[in-house]
Amino acid sequence: MSAPSYSSSPPPYEEQSPAGQGLFPDTGLKPAGPTPSQSRFQVDLVAEAAGASAGDGGAAGDKATSVSGKAHDGSEPATGGEEAKGRFRVVNFVDPSGAGSPDAVPTEAFQNGDTVMSEGSLHSSTGGQQHYYYDTHTNTYYLRTFGHNTIDAVPNIDFYRQTAAPLGEKLIRPTLSELHDELDKEPFEDGFANGDELTPAEEAAAKEAVDPKGAVKFGWIKGVLVRCMLNIWGVMLFIRMPWIVGQAGIALSCVIVLMSMVVTTITGLSTSAIATNGFVRGGGAYYLISRSLGPEFGGSIGLIFAFANAVAVAMYVVGFAETVVEILKGADAIMIDESNDVRLIGSLTIVLLLAISLAGMEWEAKAQIFLLFILLTAIVNYFIGTFINVESKQPKAFLGYKAEIMFENMGPNFHEETFFSVFAIFFPAATGILAGANISGDLADPQMAIPKGTLLAILITGTVYLGVAITAGSSIVREATGNANDTISGSATANCTDAACSLGFDFSSCKSSKCEYGLLNDFQVMALVSGFGPLITAGIFSATLSSALASLVSAPKVFQALCKDNIYPGLNFFAKGYGKNNEPFRGYLLTFVIGLAFTLIAKLNAIAPIISNFFLASYALINFSVFHASLANSPGWRPSFKYYNMWVSLGGAVLCCVVMFVINWWAALMTNVIVLALYIYVSYKKPDVNWGSSTQALTYHQALTHTLHLSGVEDHIKNFRPQCLVMTGYPNSRPALLNLVHAFTKNVGLMICGHVRTTLRRPNFKELATDQVRYQRWLLKNEIKAFYLPVFADDLRQGAQYLLQAAGLGRLRPNTLVIGFKNNWKDGEMKDVETYINMIHDAFDFQYGAVVIRLKEGLDVSHIQGQDELLSSQEKTSGMKDIVVSIDMSRDSDADSKPSSKATSAQNSPAIQKDKSPTIPLNVADQRLLEASQQFQKKQGKGTVDVWWLFDDGGLTLLIPYLLTNKKKWKDCKIRVFIGGKINRIDHDRRAMAALLSKFRIDFSDITVLGDINTKPKKENVATFEELIEPYKLKEDDMEQEAAEKLKAEEPWRITDNELELYKAKTNRQIRLNELLKEHSSTANLIVMSMPLARKGAVSSALYMSWLDTLSKDLPPLLLVRGNHQSVLTFYS
Repeated sequence: MSAPSYSSSPPPYEEQSPAGQGLFPDTGLKPAGPTPSQSRFQVDLVAEAAGASAGDGGAAGDKATSVSGKAHDGSEPATGGEEAKGRFRVVNFVDPSGAGSPDAVPTEAFQNGDTVMSEGSLHSSTGGQQHYYYDTHTNTYYLRTFGHNTIDAVPNIDFYRQTAAPLGEKLIRPTLSELHDELDKEPFEDGFANGDELTPAEEAAAKEAVDPKGAVKFGWIKGVLVRCMLNIWGVMLFIRMPWIVGQAGIALSCVIVLMSMVVTTITGLSTSAIATNGFVRGGGAYYLISRSLGPEFGGSIGLIFAFANAVAVAMYVVGFAETVVEILKGADAIMIDESNDVRLIGSLTIVLLLAISLAGMEWEAKAQIFLLFILLTAIVNYFIGTFINVESKQPKAFLGYKAEIMFENMGPNFHEETFFSVFAIFFPAATGILAGANISGDLADPQMAIPKGTLLAILITGTVYLGVAITAGSSIVREATGNANDTISGSATANCTDAACSLGFDFSSCKSSKCEYGLLNDFQVMALVSGFGPLITAGIFSATLSSALASLVSAPKVFQALCKDNIYPGLNFFAKGYGKNNEPFRGYLLTFVIGLAFTLIAKLNAIAPIISNFFLASYALINFSVFHASLANSPGWRPSFKYYNMWVSLGGAVLCCVVMFVINWWAALMTNVIVLALYIYVSYKKPDVNWGSSTQALTYHQALTHTLHLSGVEDHIKNFRPQCLVMTGYPNSRPALLNLVHAFTKNVGLMICGHVRTTLRRPNFKELATDQVRYQRWLLKNEIKAFYLPVFADDLRQGAQYLLQAAGLGRLRPNTLVIGFKNNWKDGEMKDVETYINMIHDAFDFQYGAVVIRLKEGLDVSHIQGQDELLSSQEKTSGMKDIVVSIDMSRDSDADSKPSSKATSAQNSPAIQKDKSPTIPLNVADQRLLEASQQFQKKQGKGTVDVWWLFDDGGLTLLIPYLLTNKKKWKDCKIRVFIGGKINRIDHDRRAMAALLSKFRIDFSDITVLGDINTKPKKENVATFEELIEPYKLKEDDMEQEAAEKLKAEEPWRITDNELELYKAKTNRQIRLNELLKEHSSTANLIVMSMPLARKGAVSSALYMSWLDTLSKDLPPLLLVRGNHQSVLTFYS
């Protein structure tokens, strides 16, 4: 394997530079790391040839300096993409002696055995870039750590960056192999740690963000505080807040505002916690939720959140247009009619907003600042106006600050409303707290800006809402006629009890007829109260346009982030960004189309509650994310924002759900249905992403907790399930074995695919670990619920012993060994048969059950070219950097030989899609083998599973076929039971077995009692058996006793004459049982039979193998089963 190469930025030093200025000469290159004054740990480039003398080393150092100088003279700052690939940032080391050139390195350092660098590795033909071809012992460089030459690196932030990280170049620390492996070994290229490597979409986004030149990044005030305040202060502040006070009174209005603030504050705290738990990219609420809870929740909420923002544009624009139409109506200047005027003005407004957005974030931010200034002026104008008591305003309900008015308005006075209906009207005014987080990709420091800006915006806007509620309730009466003549006369004083009466006005007529003025009736009362009325109108315009503009920017940003992650494959068209700020112009146009469509409807009363519910669903999931992450107790959950509590966040999530139903129950139901539908879709599609979500962390936490809990509980017969260690070798090499065992273990018991790998050379454990990950992925891709566990061993038996002892965890340990029958045992060496039989003996020694599966065509298909489906083109998507394994099909996989590991492309991998014909025509035997290997993948038609329960092994022989026939593919097969018995007791034995099976609650179609098992087999079959064992006999009668004993010791598998005579009856039984099997079960879909036992040390391997072969030959698929003689069935409840 050739050494991997890495490109690095050119060494930024000059020849013979003074100590004070030699580190970073004035060439435009800026140090990415700490300066010499900040850190003494720097990287020094040393050139030498291995074994060179001191003088030669100095010459090499001069050459290195001159080459570096050339490279430096012509170099330019490396682009982010190339810097990201750099192995190390190489800078000159300034030691205390003031030596600034690399040839100042002492000669003694050349003797260091860690690494050396050859002169040739310094030369490059790439112009501005130097490429260092790196390995452990030939072409490499020294790193100075603590003043010594070693490649062991000190802690550095650049080692922890993701690929193409936007904040700096990605450096790769020395691998463990480079530091630990012997020098004569080639270094193995390690992959990234889990979660360290970006998805292709994230990497592309990060590369775009690497070069910050010209990009507009906002601070916490302009980026978060201003946006959140503008989005929270909507039309509700000027038009509906006084009306809410009139309905609910001052006290309950403050309760409503405070309740809303509680929900938004808890959500703000949760948002702050998530935002400070690592670097935040663009995508706002979607990014926060998806990286916390995973793509299922993130993908579902991201889509509806982006859609809600797009429709919210129309809502705010229509609110603006309706206000303009009201002004036109007052001036009698309606152009067409009211509805069409709203459509026309709304359409023109949304086009103007789109133009501002397309001009770039900088222009949009300037527009927001201008709108905020108008809005703040309008608010201040209102508060100033409350202190100016103008006599002309008194008949219209504004009487100035009076204690009587305050006390009268303190309590509620609901007119056709309830507390919750009023709360539902107000709460949408409190939303908008994610306006800053939604442009997280455009913030200079999201981790600081989002918490500070969001929480301060909630505090300021909440305070203003409370101030408006108290001031309006203390200075404006609920109802007024507007008639200056409605004053109190002397005779009417007794009938007038309102606060206005004590101030000289009689508005009692409003109780019988509707008045136009007052908190309850006049939506423009704030304009009346303010010092300059038109400023309130300008504030309304500012509030609506700023909210619309914020939504118009938020929706495309969130949608772009969603599309880049490719959660919904059809939407990746909208992932492309343009310009220095990576603007989602396509998303802007889509948002414009959606907003324009809803603007043309001009009636959003039905859609408004749904939008509020969409926002609340996002808030609920953000709160739940914090609770979930805290509950999972993942070491990766370390937010720097500490002012949160998992239970408070859970309460916030519940509050959001309650508020959803309070606002509109049917809209809440619709929102939940939509979120659930999208969640199910994303879960079904299973996007290939790994974001280290809290869902994964909690799954691990629960698995660990339950495994430990399970270990403290004794096993019970009722809960017994076959947990199989299946000796499959490579999982794809014996499909029939894999599929048949999976059929009765799926969702029932544990299945471990054991693989013993033998090798003549030194084991490559790193390759073993890589293969484990790769084949586990293959099992998951093929929906096989199993684990792959390979081990290195000297032979198959030793490896099986390792697996029998160490496989599993706690109670999740195998209890049954499953192996394939060794069809070619007569063709190979008998020591392999000895190993094979001893493996079965070992299983019984470890108190395992044993199952041997035989297909007459065989099991192993690995020699058939093109049958390796380890890696498909779908698995090898772009961005994966692991090495594809190519299995050498010419080898016999029964030997468990190690595959050849080659670096190859996905196109050259031996991946063949299912059901495709191999490229080379198959012979008849291989064609039959291939068809037989796939028979258990298909649905079994009507047939039988014949259970030959000859010996009681605890019930495993009966349990396996019961589990099998419960599966969908086998449900049409009936169980037939065959037992041994005496001819004169056949009916009695049948009734006894039927009673036992009914107590076990196992359905069966027939019970057959075999009374002729002990009948002598046919002579031709006995002769065939004699012929089979002839080559394996010891034939001790034909040699001297000493020679016979020596041969038996050397070849323990040989069959002695005494052994044959001793087990003659058992031999005849196997031959006879084969005859009966052919007679009764030749058409069965599957035969499950009690496996004969051979006493260890008494029956030779050759004889036992001959028994198994004779018993099972020329039959349908056969399982020889022997439990560990512990009961696995019970009829007790």
